[in-house]
Amino acid sequence: MGKRKRESANLIKEARKNESFAKLRNIPSSPRKMRLVADMVRGVEVFKALGLLHFSNKAAAADVEKLLKSAISNWEQKNGQKAESGQLYIKTIMVDCAPMLKRLRPAPQGRAYRIRKRSNHVTLTVDTINSKDA
Repeated sequence: MGKRKRESANLIKEARKNESFAKLRNIPSSPRKMRLVADMVRGVEVFKALGLLHFSNKAAAADVEKLLKSAISNWEQKNGQKAESGQLYIKTIMVDCAPMLKRLRPAPQGRAYRIRKRSNHVTLTVDTINSKDA
């Protein structure tokens, strides 16, 4: 690795020092349903988001709550300190499509209807609030 590339990599590493992420893959629900929950907590402080997700009626909220707890734990492990209220916020949350299961359902007169069972991937990034201001 050249000097310029190493210095650039070190700058990127320093910029990402305060943020941590978690991924949840192949969740068996449609991305559209998951995006409703993701939009609800995007940019919110993490403990407020945990409360929103815990008391939400959406089934996808349980998966996102589990993912958020994992991201907080990753941040605590990376920085060696406990997360305090008002310290972290959800920087990004992305919902992407995952492979689709395609099934056939019998239909009248010898035909068949295609059933698409969708799934999704969710990536959540947590960052400190003071780096948001800078």
